Amino acid sequence: MSQKTWGGRFTGGTDSRVEAFTESISFDRRLYRHDIIGSQAHARMLAEVGLLTAGEAEQIARALDEIGADIDAGKMEFTIALEDIHTHIEKALIGKLGDVGRKLHTGRSRNDQVVTDLKLWTRDAIDDLDGLLRDLQHTFVESAAREAGVVIPGYTHLQRAQPVLAAHYFLAYVEKLQRDRDRLRDCRARLNALPLGAAALAGTSLPIDRESVRAKLGFESVARNSLDVSSDRDFALEFVFCLSLIATHLSGWAEEWVIWSTTEFNFLDLPDAFCTGSSIMPHKKNPDVLELTRGKSGRVIGALQHLFVLTKGLPLAYNRDLQEDKTAIFDAFDTVAGCLAVAAPLVSQTKLRREVIAARLDAGFLDATTLMEALIARGTPMRSAHEIVGNLVRECEQRKCHLADLPDASFPSPEVKASLGVANALAAFKSYGSTAPAEVAKQLRDWQQRLAN
Repeated sequence: MSQKTWGGRFTGGTDSRVEAFTESISFDRRLYRHDIIGSQAHARMLAEVGLLTAGEAEQIARALDEIGADIDAGKMEFTIALEDIHTHIEKALIGKLGDVGRKLHTGRSRNDQVVTDLKLWTRDAIDDLDGLLRDLQHTFVESAAREAGVVIPGYTHLQRAQPVLAAHYFLAYVEKLQRDRDRLRDCRARLNALPLGAAALAGTSLPIDRESVRAKLGFESVARNSLDVSSDRDFALEFVFCLSLIATHLSGWAEEWVIWSTTEFNFLDLPDAFCTGSSIMPHKKNPDVLELTRGKSGRVIGALQHLFVLTKGLPLAYNRDLQEDKTAIFDAFDTVAGCLAVAAPLVSQTKLRREVIAARLDAGFLDATTLMEALIARGTPMRSAHEIVGNLVRECEQRKCHLADLPDASFPSPEVKASLGVANALAAFKSYGSTAPAEVAKQLRDWQQRLAN
């Protein structure tokens, strides 16, 4: 019998160059555990509907466990002649059980088998990522609590804007990471429809029970259209889109901390264990982990582009092009998981240089907007107040002084002038979600409780 699962139609062997060109075992072998789980559920369903005996199904299930253990132990010899992980496992099963092993593929195709395996893998990958994202949220929340009373400059256009609490800053990243977790949860819900049973593209004439397999594998529903199933990679694109947004968030954070760790800013004390030195300059402490986090985002975004181009012109139903989806999915996941794994301890061990930050808080007119709002609160139209404060800032630049250093006559009342200064500016905030100390304290408590639960 041919080594190929499809060999009966062919009279000659496959050219070795074609075998090398078409193989996927070099990368899809990581699906082996999910392929085994899916096959065990399929075998037990076949017994339930009378296409296998109960004894045959359990023989298959036990043999598949043994094959999985062999793969775990590095005992399986992988060869491009067997193309993919599905064929390797089936070949090993037939080697153990003979004709009983040849019955496993009844009522299914590699088309619905591979998408089932990939969905099972993606579901587990999402759960792993959720844990990593939660860990990173924890470290940002812990940093917010540790630096609770510290005031830092907030920026727009990388120019000093208004004062904010450091805790407010750290919690901003907690919010971003929560949206990342929410998107992954939504993606998981949409992918959680069982493809198995669609067979090659049209279903099967055999009396299979897809609902039984759904329950065994923990899917929420059964995919409804067999033509759609074998070509559907929406879930893969959505997953890698979610990964791309996570990578984008991490890249923005990394860029910020690269800047903040420079001598010019000197806001951060990065841990030595997450930095490297220079081969020629002995004084250097380079933020390489942050730089690589920023750089690796390009790989993840590139993987999304890969999948869009791969799928943009494919007719229904399955096409071999879809074999090329896995390298992009696996690499995007590995890259983001790796970035998250180093991000949490880096955040946890990084400290703000409080004295350096405090020494320069009066620079940059961080209290100018508060002064404008003090004028507005006393009846000055907003645009007029904006112009008044802009003129005062220009005067300060000419005098090389702070707003609070201007003579009392520059202000309409002592109460207005009393709004100046970073501490007063911070105390003036009132709106929900702002950097008002009471608001930030409430948000911090809320996040501590949410993550604890």
